Amino acid sequence: MYRLRPDDLLRDPAYRRLWVSVLCGSLGGQITLLALPLSAAVLLHASPTQMGWLTALELLPFVLFSLPSGVWLDRVRKLPVYVAGELSLALAVGSVPLAWAMGWLSMNWLYGVAFVVGMVNVSAGTAAQIVLTQVVPRQRLVEAHAKNALASSGAEVVGPGLAGLLIRAVGAPLALLADAVLLTFSAGVLKGLRVTEHRDGDARRGFLHELLEGLRFVRSQALLVSLAACVATWQMCYHSALVVQILHATRTLGLDERQVGLCYIALGVGTVTASLRGDRLSRRIGPGPSLVVGFAITSMGWGAVALAPTGAWGVAAFAWMLMCFGAGAVILFINFISLRQAATPEPLLGRMTSTMRWLILLPAGPGALWGGWLGEHVGLRASLASAAIGSALLALLAWRLPAIRGARQLPTPAQAT
Repeated sequence: MYRLRPDDLLRDPAYRRLWVSVLCGSLGGQITLLALPLSAAVLLHASPTQMGWLTALELLPFVLFSLPSGVWLDRVRKLPVYVAGELSLALAVGSVPLAWAMGWLSMNWLYGVAFVVGMVNVSAGTAAQIVLTQVVPRQRLVEAHAKNALASSGAEVVGPGLAGLLIRAVGAPLALLADAVLLTFSAGVLKGLRVTEHRDGDARRGFLHELLEGLRFVRSQALLVSLAACVATWQMCYHSALVVQILHATRTLGLDERQVGLCYIALGVGTVTASLRGDRLSRRIGPGPSLVVGFAITSMGWGAVALAPTGAWGVAAFAWMLMCFGAGAVILFINFISLRQAATPEPLLGRMTSTMRWLILLPAGPGALWGGWLGEHVGLRASLASAAIGSALLALLAWRLPAIRGARQLPTPAQAT
């Protein structure tokens, strides 16, 4: 039987509750990851362009509200925002089966749900990242993010198969009820969690003053600027591929809901592998170079599925793509988030996090629309190929940035100016 080390983070009751919440939320998220686009693609016969808009509308709140939400978060307690966000997401995804049962379900309804999900993620998603820093010492952030990624990875192994069975048995809309239940349970686990935080937001200084202070801080840090530029470019590549991958699976490869769910188990295999090895890789070559590895791995997956023929090879390439994405994205984000949090003083964490999320997701909406346009007018493989080429070039360029290549260990918090 596996025994936890005496100093393992999971022995800490506060972190353990946070980890369980991440596990539940991730398991529910795997259901939504399949059920929402399948509802659009199979029930509503969405075009690639409509799938692009579905993704773009989920990203739009980040563009509109990320910066002001960071100022607000630095003035309030983060944990209640996180809990309220989990409950709000439960209501949003739970509205889809209701609309389907009442005959109201349409692409416009799904657009609205996507926008609400984006709105919640702008505030609660940022709050969740900050809560982790209030529970875990900064020097153990990479370890904590790797363990959180492991929780997500476990969900990604079990979740797709479960989602495929649920969707096959009751339909994509009703399967979303399971996500709503899991999100509600996640909120219950978080409620009452004891955290210590130090807020520095002062309304007397003015909202705009604090917003600009967060922007100036990010701009003043070469590491944060380099991280934002690299991950923003990767997000554009990722979203151009994301909007067509379900369409490629169902229309080009001819897979049904259960088969798509089984393929998505490969995503969990990739994330589990990277979660178990990512911390070790970061210690060996450094967080910055590990980012470059993440970019390269995801490029390999998108390139394989773009080139593979239909039939068994095409299905294998689709599963390979998901496994590469899972591994590459985990390696990328556990280091990206740890680097930016370690470099930032606690009073600026909300503004830094929201500013960085705003910067990296600005190109994601255009990337989704570009992928949808390519898929509709050139072909679904063209969207996947563009993502592969873009991510490969990014890996080469990122390695040439001194701030990335030289980040061999986590920095100490910078002094706010």
